[in-house]
Amino acid sequence: MDNMNRENMGQRYCALIIGILFAVIGLAGFVPGLVSLPPTGAAIPVDTSPNIYSAGFGYLFGLFPTNLLHNIVHIVVGSVGIVAYTSSGGARLYNRGFAIAYALIAIMGLLPVAQTTFGLMPIFGNNVWFQRPNSHRRWLLWVCPTDTNNATDEHVAQILRED
Repeated sequence: MDNMNRENMGQRYCALIIGILFAVIGLAGFVPGLVSLPPTGAAIPVDTSPNIYSAGFGYLFGLFPTNLLHNIVHIVVGSVGIVAYTSSGGARLYNRGFAIAYALIAIMGLLPVAQTTFGLMPIFGNNVWFQRPNSHRRWLLWVCPTDTNNATDEHVAQILRED
């Protein structure tokens, strides 16, 4: 039972940490001092006519392309993570959904036709490596329903081979 409580708390803290991180990143996108204008010759020039993609377009911390809708999505994802922290089932569902969704977004960022999320949000450049899972081990530690808190690399490799 003690392992079950530790696992549930691990899932819950994971949802809380991701939630806080994404909420802060989303809010940071609205702070003018943290968002720089795109360089000349960038994917979207500054003098482009206003549309949903160009609204608030810039580079967060000078590295990550972002826009108004991207910031709002980060705040929503973060808020859902913070709310998911309140229950074990909600945290597990959030972590699984987060891992799957952001892995798909990272793959979309590699495809030239989808790098602007079909004209809505930028997911190219540094966003691609930021949004992909760090490794299969991290994904297993946060998402799998079994107790993998003490998993070794060999144990994780065995689990991956079984899939």
